Amino acid sequence: MAKNVSTSGLRRRSPGCIELIPVPGLPEIREGNDLAGLIFAAARKARIVFEDADIVVVAQKVVSKAEGRIARLSTVEPSGGAMQLAAKGGRDPRLVEVILRESGRIVREHPVLIVETHHGFVCANAGVDHSNVPGDDVVTLLPKDPDRSARVLAEALRRLSQKRVAVVISDTFGRPWRLGLTNVAVGAAGIPVLLDLRGSRDRNSKPLQATILAIADDLAAAAGLVMGKREGLPAVIIRGYKYRPAQEPATKIIRPAGEDLFR
Repeated sequence: MAKNVSTSGLRRRSPGCIELIPVPGLPEIREGNDLAGLIFAAARKARIVFEDADIVVVAQKVVSKAEGRIARLSTVEPSGGAMQLAAKGGRDPRLVEVILRESGRIVREHPVLIVETHHGFVCANAGVDHSNVPGDDVVTLLPKDPDRSARVLAEALRRLSQKRVAVVISDTFGRPWRLGLTNVAVGAAGIPVLLDLRGSRDRNSKPLQATILAIADDLAAAAGLVMGKREGLPAVIIRGYKYRPAQEPATKIIRPAGEDLFR
């Protein structure tokens, strides 16, 4: 359930209840902005009080903006390879050039340019995106190290709030075999990103042999219900999810090449 909550720490929650608390009022983020400070200030203005074990899910777009991970297509000189790829799909060769610079390998060229980024993510256009960016020729890129970005944000929010806070950085990805986009974790700090249930038993005492839950992706997707694309809510606090603090990178979720049946 999505709620705009004020002083929610004073309210008793039902056992098992998880809250999604949007942080309203964040300004347009620009390079060099103190993103943690802005999130904390916006939460305080909205009378949202941080609690221990809060998980702050932050949209990748605002992290990239704060870190200066943007490109102006007017300054990009496309390579021959970019021009050839662009001609196949009727794309802007400057955009294709930016995508190639962010990529380690091309997985598919047409009808969608699917690549593996330098981080190891397999996604459309290497996460290069036009949406929610001022300017017609400006695109955002994924943070260079989203897990480091999550750690920096978490440490700053802990200092400001004096609470044990975890951070997930989310982005929208497509999925094989299914239509539509969903939010996934591209960076994480303070939470286990995977929950390995192998060796445990279900409610009928049957052994679980292959169940590994992508907890960080679940949290990112849940926050995405509140973030939307036009709501201007790039930070959401998830409260009530029980977890043991951990330092696991979101890159841990990437399936190793040797176990990937579709490479």
